[in-house]
Amino acid sequence: DHILDLCERRNVEFQIMPQERGHHAGLDGPMCLLETPENKWYAYCEGQETGQLISDRKVVSILHKRYARMRSQALSFEESVSLLREIQGAL
Repeated sequence: DHILDLCERRNVEFQIMPQERGHHAGLDGPMCLLETPENKWYAYCEGQETGQLISDRKVVSILHKRYARMRSQALSFEESVSLLREIQGAL
């Protein structure tokens, strides 16, 4: 219910990665892509014992490409919301 409520906001986009995809671009773990007011890009990756702020432009570019690939592999926003509503109705 909470996620569906968040999806009503105009600044929130939610996508579900189906388990059937098996291998996808997000399996290496979480990442945050950050843009400064000066339009400089950084990435932040975190593991169980480490956190790393990345400023190397080549690495940040690779992570941007992974993020784009991951979004293309996931369900669309509309498909994701529809699936959540389907699951909600089954509960």
